[in-house]
Amino acid sequence: MSHVTRESDHENPSSNEGFSWYSLTMVERPVLLSTVKEALSRSRVVVLTGPRQCGKTTLARQLLSEESVNYFDLEDPASLARLEEPMTALGKLRGLVVIDEVQRRPELFPVLRVLADRRANPARFLILGSASGDLLRQTSESLAGRMERVVMGGFSLRELGAEAEQTLWLRGGLPLSYLAGSDADSALWRKSFIQTLLERDLPQWGVRVPAIALQRFWTMRAHYSGQTWNAAEPARSLGVSESTARRYLDLLTDAFVVRQLPPYYANLRKRQVKAPKIYVRDSGLLHQLLGIGSQKELLSHPKAGASWEGYIIEQVVMGEPHDEALFWATHQGAEIDLILRRGTTLLGVECKLTDAPRMTPSIRIALDDLGLERVVVLYPGAKRYPIAERVEAVPVSTLAGSPSLFEGSDA
Repeated sequence: MSHVTRESDHENPSSNEGFSWYSLTMVERPVLLSTVKEALSRSRVVVLTGPRQCGKTTLARQLLSEESVNYFDLEDPASLARLEEPMTALGKLRGLVVIDEVQRRPELFPVLRVLADRRANPARFLILGSASGDLLRQTSESLAGRMERVVMGGFSLRELGAEAEQTLWLRGGLPLSYLAGSDADSALWRKSFIQTLLERDLPQWGVRVPAIALQRFWTMRAHYSGQTWNAAEPARSLGVSESTARRYLDLLTDAFVVRQLPPYYANLRKRQVKAPKIYVRDSGLLHQLLGIGSQKELLSHPKAGASWEGYIIEQVVMGEPHDEALFWATHQGAEIDLILRRGTTLLGVECKLTDAPRMTPSIRIALDDLGLERVVVLYPGAKRYPIAERVEAVPVSTLAGSPSLFEGSDA
């Protein structure tokens, strides 16, 4: 695990002032930085999105100093004043231009389209924004054919190293939560994050839903994390319509704090599950919503297995190349936690919080019915070993260093 400078204050909620929240060092993220650089070499506009406080600003400042005239922070009144006449302010700039918190000024997107279409292409634009439905629609409509989108999340095991496995699971990957000086400080930071997202950020994006209703819904989803979506139950519990419950789900998905994992359909006679699986994406936020504050509480909690499953799925999706990430289940009970599609190849991932995973009927059925090329069963042990033909038990620590979970298998 390597380090550079302190996490930027721009990513630090004002309510955290006065606390010794986090280490004075910062984790390097070379793969993500390289991905953004490559995108900027190909595209005139790159949109870097992800949840609030996942490190977007820190990453951008490794490419361009915040003191540069080409850097605009739309939470800074001086930057907002400079952009009163956006065409004049941006049109004369050359090289890399960074616009942070762009969701505050959606009217900039048509201007960026005009600037991106200039024949000489004197500038490249890196746009940072916490994801929202409106932001994604603005970029897709205004910048269609001109932009590339890079989605980033919290820290991964590949960035932190295998020794971070348990802390990352408990605290989650949001930088200031992971780097907090203690588990108690981390929990307080996550509590502040949830309040700020619901009470300030979402309303600023134009969301007109009471924060208390969204928090009740989010907490309810935390207790059902890893289960398939059924709108009837949360709608009934909250006293709202099923369409309103679905809207709440989509809002939290847009904010990158909930994942809707879509189902995989195969041409089978068996009845297959058609609803998505729902996860709280960051395990630290899940534990905050569940009231889990320590490793001991986590391991004894009835949702420990579901938490482990969601944690591993996020790590695999962040680190493994794929065209689609899905799950598969039948109404008869067969299920695969995660399917990665690479072209026409299907690869299966099972997540087991157990010391010695073994072959299961679900894995056997999935191999036969779906034609999976390989299945890895990720578990918190230390030994990699074959379970059956095309099935292998793989330690989670492998995610910290291997180029791919599916390479070098002896199964």
